[in-house]
Amino acid sequence: MTKAALSALIRPLIEPLLPDWVEPHWFATHEEALEVAPQAEIGWFDMYDQESMKAAITAAENLNWLNSIYAGLDFLPLDLLHERGVTVTNGVGINALTIAEYTVMLMLAHAKGYRDVVRAMDRKEWLLDSPGKRELAGERVLLLGLGAIGKLIKTRLEAFEMEVVPVRRSGADGSLRPDEWRGKLGEFDWVILAVPSTAETVGMIGTDELAAMKPNAVLVNIARGDVVVQDALVEALQSKQIEAALLDVTDPEPLPEDHPLWDLQNAQITMHLSGRAQEKMFQRSADRFLANLERYRAGEALEPVMDLKLGY
Repeated sequence: MTKAALSALIRPLIEPLLPDWVEPHWFATHEEALEVAPQAEIGWFDMYDQESMKAAITAAENLNWLNSIYAGLDFLPLDLLHERGVTVTNGVGINALTIAEYTVMLMLAHAKGYRDVVRAMDRKEWLLDSPGKRELAGERVLLLGLGAIGKLIKTRLEAFEMEVVPVRRSGADGSLRPDEWRGKLGEFDWVILAVPSTAETVGMIGTDELAAMKPNAVLVNIARGDVVVQDALVEALQSKQIEAALLDVTDPEPLPEDHPLWDLQNAQITMHLSGRAQEKMFQRSADRFLANLERYRAGEALEPVMDLKLGY
C-alpha cells in the first residue's frame, strides 16, 4: 500500500475514486498534517496557512510526490524538495480560463468607466454620459508571461481586435525577447503581467519601467504582487505618470487598510479573486490528481511537473 497524506478539503471529490493501492491519511488541521506527513509517499498538503504547509512538507521526509492546487509555490522550501528528489505537480492551468476572463473584465471595466456606473446606480443617479470612452480595438498590449494564462489572455484580447505582443525567449512570431521589452514600453497602451514569481521577475516593474510607459498606459497585474515595486507604482499613480493600475494581486496580501492604494481613484484592487471566480477549481484539480495517480502507478511522467530550480 502507498501511503498518502491528503487534505480534507479535497476529500469529498477524490475519496470515492481512490484506487485500492492508495492508503489515504486525511488531515484537517495543522497538527494532523504534521502527524501524518512523515509516513507519506504522496502528499497533498494544501492549507490556507502557508507556514503550516511549509512545516508539513518539511516533516514529510519520505515524500516522493507532492501535489498542490496552487500554481505559485514559491513560498515552499523548493531547495529542500529538490534535494530530496521530490516530484512536484502544481495547479498550473487549473485557473487559467477564469483568470483570463477576469483580465478581460478588468480591462473593459476600466475602459468604459464601469466602476463609476455602478456607483451612480447605487446613488440612483441617471448618468447622461459614459464615464469611460476608451475602446480596446486597435490598442497595443505588451504581454509578459505566455504560459497557460497568458495564451488564453492573448486569444481573447485578439478577439477584441487588440494587437498583443508577448515576450518570448525566442523572439519568434513577432514577440519581443526578454532583453528587448523594456526599450519598447513606450509603444504600448496596456502592460499585462502574467509571469510567475521568481528571482528573475521580482521587482521587474519599478521606477524606470513605469517612467518609460505612455501617459495613457494601464498596468494589469494578475501575476504576483512582488513583481511590481509597489511604492514606485503608488508614486506613478499619484503623479498620474500612467493612467491606471488594475491589480488582482498586491504585496502584501491582504493589503493593509491604511495602504494608499485603496484611496487612489486610478487603482482598482480585486483582492486576488481572479482564480476563485469559478466553480470548477477543486473538481479540475481532483480530476488531474486522479489521472496522475494512474501515471504514478504505471511509472509514467506526471503532469504538470514543476521545475524546482526555476520555481515554476
